[in-house]
Amino acid sequence: MAGRRWRLDAAMILGLLHGAFLFQLATSQSFIGVNYGTIADNLPPAASTASLLTSTSIGKLRLYEPQPDLVAALAGSNISILLGVPNSDVPSLAASPAAAASWAAANIPTTVSVSAISVGNELLNSGDPTLGPQLLPAMQNLLAALPAGSTTKVSTVHSMAVLASSDPPSSGAFHPDLAGGLDPVLDFLRQNGGPFMVNPYPYFAYASDTRDETLAFCLFQPNPGRVDAASGLTYMNMFDAQLDAVRAALDGKGCAGVDIVVAETGWPYKGDAGEAGATPDNARAYNGNLVAHLRSQVGTPRTPGKSVDTYIFALYDEDLKPGPVSERSFGLYQADLTANYDIGLAKGSAAPSTSGQIGVTAAPAQGAPQGGRGITPAGFCVTTGSVPGNTQPQQQSSSCYVPGTAASPRADAGVLLLVLFGVLLGLAMVAPSR
Repeated sequence: MAGRRWRLDAAMILGLLHGAFLFQLATSQSFIGVNYGTIADNLPPAASTASLLTSTSIGKLRLYEPQPDLVAALAGSNISILLGVPNSDVPSLAASPAAAASWAAANIPTTVSVSAISVGNELLNSGDPTLGPQLLPAMQNLLAALPAGSTTKVSTVHSMAVLASSDPPSSGAFHPDLAGGLDPVLDFLRQNGGPFMVNPYPYFAYASDTRDETLAFCLFQPNPGRVDAASGLTYMNMFDAQLDAVRAALDGKGCAGVDIVVAETGWPYKGDAGEAGATPDNARAYNGNLVAHLRSQVGTPRTPGKSVDTYIFALYDEDLKPGPVSERSFGLYQADLTANYDIGLAKGSAAPSTSGQIGVTAAPAQGAPQGGRGITPAGFCVTTGSVPGNTQPQQQSSSCYVPGTAASPRADAGVLLLVLFGVLLGLAMVAPSR
């Protein structure tokens, strides 16, 4: 009788721990977002997109411009919005506080949470020199137009091209020739608690250096790691290295308190014949291991244990985008709502792994690396390419150094929970049945 009671008690504890684990898995995804691009003529109805999003663990949605129908369809959900102001609207917002107030009244929804507003996308590298001086006034006017007590942050999104140096990560520094437009924006973010938003793309780094070892860095696959000699930190993936390069640049400007938000990152699953690495296996590996890495909450070597809000590019393919095939092949889902590949976004699921292991580090990549062709350049990952979220050609400045696996308290707690789960499962299995 005592054995049966002990077994029932163990089963109850096991059930509670299992529920706690599933609850943690289902509720810790607020830092995983996705971009909603609209350069397409085959996008699903807003209601279908809202239904798709709410069936996943995606907690944030980035809109490049107001989308009233989609926002209305998301009413009552737990999905927050990163709302974009198109570059074309920046001059009017900069010129007139009344225009900013009108824009805010017309476009900032009240039925869903708006975490932040991005005034422009990669505006300082857009190729239009008239926009830079108008960025700060537009941000100031829009901030003033927010309702009293609003927690919505105002910021802008940058490409990695704002960095003059990123290799090694500790050398991260902004381009001096952008100081006139960028420094006042950084002061604005520091004073008002806004995040620094940036679009790092390891894919473009690999495209300029198609060695297998570089692909492993970019896909979060096992590799020897690289040491930043100046900081002594070891990097195991390029995503972390790019973030730490941005962190170093911000720290160098006295912005240690300004958070980083990854407004775009992704990997194409298809490309032209000369586009190295644009394959389904590599796209699944990058995005799947990125999700696993974010869920682990290990942070980066420079900022261990600090989660970073990250928006994957993109929810759907955009079939009308110009440029190479890869530009139209970043979508996680097709227009018929079927997944291009599985990265574990369904609620309650973990990022898929062929190893079956669960830990605090990113899961091993799915499938063998799909190598590319090309000449290996000197140095690491200084690339030129178009950026998926922008139709303007951009100079991508990147680093192939890759980040470490320092554990965070929340990650340690998750591992402890799994250990207890396993111990109790074993005890329950061997307990006497009478």
